[in-house]
Amino acid sequence: MSLQVNDLFKKFGDKIAVDNISFEVTRSGVFGLIGTNGAGKTTTIRMILGILQPDSGSSTWNGKAVSCNTLDYGYLPEERGVYLRTKVLEQLIYFGMLRGMNKTDAAKSSLLLLDRLDISEYKNMTAEKLSKGNQQKVQIASTLVHNPKLIFLDEPFSGLDPLNAESLRNLISELVDEGKFIIMSSHQMKIVEEYCEDLVMLHRSKTILSGKLKDIKGAYGHTNLIIQTKNDISEAAKNCGLELVERRANEDEYKINGTDMANKFLTELISTGICPTKYEIKEPSLHEIFIEKAGTEE
Repeated sequence: MSLQVNDLFKKFGDKIAVDNISFEVTRSGVFGLIGTNGAGKTTTIRMILGILQPDSGSSTWNGKAVSCNTLDYGYLPEERGVYLRTKVLEQLIYFGMLRGMNKTDAAKSSLLLLDRLDISEYKNMTAEKLSKGNQQKVQIASTLVHNPKLIFLDEPFSGLDPLNAESLRNLISELVDEGKFIIMSSHQMKIVEEYCEDLVMLHRSKTILSGKLKDIKGAYGHTNLIIQTKNDISEAAKNCGLELVERRANEDEYKINGTDMANKFLTELISTGICPTKYEIKEPSLHEIFIEKAGTEE
């Protein structure tokens, strides 16, 4: 099974929304389609699904075009798409039947998903009485009710509080274990790092980076140093050429030019009687890489 996307291009008037984007997904798991708002992520997804027609280019799932008549995909749009005045279980059954399920199977699948998402208690309530986070869960259930193999999640964590976000994380992990192909669109780089082994990074409608996350980060080397200590080490770090990246509540992160610099600084600290409780040399975050790449494009 594979998703092939070849040179998709789309203009709206004089504005290029998607500029010859290509990628392929050849294995199950989560594939990241990332970038800022307006980068072209949603337009790309809608062209893949046949909701929008590309000006040029093509996309196929197992060699065939994905369309509204295809039953083997699920799509969670960024916008809310639930029927506010319809009971939760009723509309999930309806969505399942739209995707070719009989009523009995649609009901069984709906109840299972409501339980997995911890919202079974709301099954007989109208969606308008639910919080925004729980409405998002209902929408997720409607995306998965027919057990699709190919799943598109457009900003799936939008509007979720920490508890609901954790529930969705668990569900995504289960879907990966079940061998699903998931395309996750997001501008939240930390979430992408948590799930995506492969990704395409978009900026101003163009691809600026693509490949395996492990290889992308590995190419930058170990450029960051996280230090946790009760002592004020800011002056010592500055004297040794370390550049502060971020000061957090209980630790500082610095930019370094390699492990030799980190080792030298640790020696300096210990010689003055400072023993850090945390001293971690790491690759740059995907957020930092995106900022650098997007800045280069500008």
